[in-house]
Amino acid sequence: MAAVTTGTDDRWFFGHPKGLAFLAFTEAWERFSYYGMQTLLVLYMVHQLLLPGHVENIAGFIPFRGLLEHDHPLSNQALASAVFGLYTGLVYLTPFFGGLLADRVLGRTKTIILGACLMALGHFLMAFDQSFLAALLCLMLGTGCFKGNIATQVSHLYAENDGRRADAFQIFYLGINAGVIVSPWVVGNLAEKVAWHWGFGAAGIGMLVSLVIYISGRRFIPPDAPRKTAGDIAPKAPFTKRELQVTALLVLLLPVLSASVVGNQEIFNAYLIWAERSADLQLFGHKFITELLISVDAIFSVATIALMVLFWRWWAKRWTEPDELGKLIIGCLIGALGVICLALGSSLTPAGHKVSFGWLLAFHLFNDIGFANVLPVGLAFYARSAPRAIAGSIVGLYYLHLFAGNLFVGWLGGQLEKMPAVQFWLIHAALVGGAAVVFFIVRLLFGHLLRAPASFEDDLATDLAQPPVR
Repeated sequence: MAAVTTGTDDRWFFGHPKGLAFLAFTEAWERFSYYGMQTLLVLYMVHQLLLPGHVENIAGFIPFRGLLEHDHPLSNQALASAVFGLYTGLVYLTPFFGGLLADRVLGRTKTIILGACLMALGHFLMAFDQSFLAALLCLMLGTGCFKGNIATQVSHLYAENDGRRADAFQIFYLGINAGVIVSPWVVGNLAEKVAWHWGFGAAGIGMLVSLVIYISGRRFIPPDAPRKTAGDIAPKAPFTKRELQVTALLVLLLPVLSASVVGNQEIFNAYLIWAERSADLQLFGHKFITELLISVDAIFSVATIALMVLFWRWWAKRWTEPDELGKLIIGCLIGALGVICLALGSSLTPAGHKVSFGWLLAFHLFNDIGFANVLPVGLAFYARSAPRAIAGSIVGLYYLHLFAGNLFVGWLGGQLEKMPAVQFWLIHAALVGGAAVVFFIVRLLFGHLLRAPASFEDDLATDLAQPPVR
């Protein structure tokens, strides 16, 4: 990867280049709009869009609904869950094509601007029943153009040997979470207290702010690297037997990773519907809107990721730190415990009463501790284990587990109305805990195969430093 840098003497933004400030704030507002819309999506479909008087107006919805139902009619909640799963799954697939568009046709800057425009258009199209499917298409394509390319531009702010790169991605990730924390409160209150379309409109305005910030900072952002021609690409050496075995094992582990995230990915889907109906959403005597659960989760996520980094550093000074597979096992077990809290809360709550908010807080705490040891650790595991010649492709392959996981969550969330809440949440816990068992077996049988020389690990850690993405 050819890095275009602004120079090591540029330390205007907390010791980092000015370009990082513009990219971080661009990402913060983009995530504000993205997660604001995603917070509203299922609630909006269940409470308005899929009801008589609205659903008939959606252009192209009859064939689309037939595709999802497969001659088995779905309730509004199950249908909303299926739409959510398809949308959020494809969001993790489109960045691959956005990267190709940037690399081979438009360049990263133009692709990012195109993505921002498509996303803003998508948010504003959500204001009309007729354009709902078109809005989702614009948002998926826009996210694909935007998501991976802006992270790459962060990396290109620094020379290959610049040690500030890893710290830069931590700052960039703070921008992501700032948007996630704030947007459910702003967008959710507008949707609940004024109208749904005001919430979507606020998300669209947030995307326009993101676009303005990005364009304003273009002179501080490295230009696109020259595209390689066929003659510039050196022939690749054939894979060794070990590299082929490792690649096959990484591919086979993708379904296990998909199972490991179902508890976390359900938060934007059936969890909101269940909490709205079955949980006592009061804190210190004050009732709050359902959408604020997303803000609560984002706060827990930021705190637990930071605490886990500090914890493992402290642990490593005293004992042997677990390898990536070890942390994946620990993360899945703790995440499963979080979902069990929802099952316990449902089981122990008397009939006619609502589940205490404390059970929900326990779920978010344990789920996010687990998340901190699964998604970013899984990314590091795949980046480190992959054969060097195809490391970038393997990292892209890693995100396919979120594509499959979200599709499955869309189907699984549709079972909420068909079974008791205790059974519903125990299924999620079993899937997450089952992933821990599989990771344990893989570590026992193939751990030696997945270990790599220290120099190789260090090189990949430098080349592929990226923030965990939710």
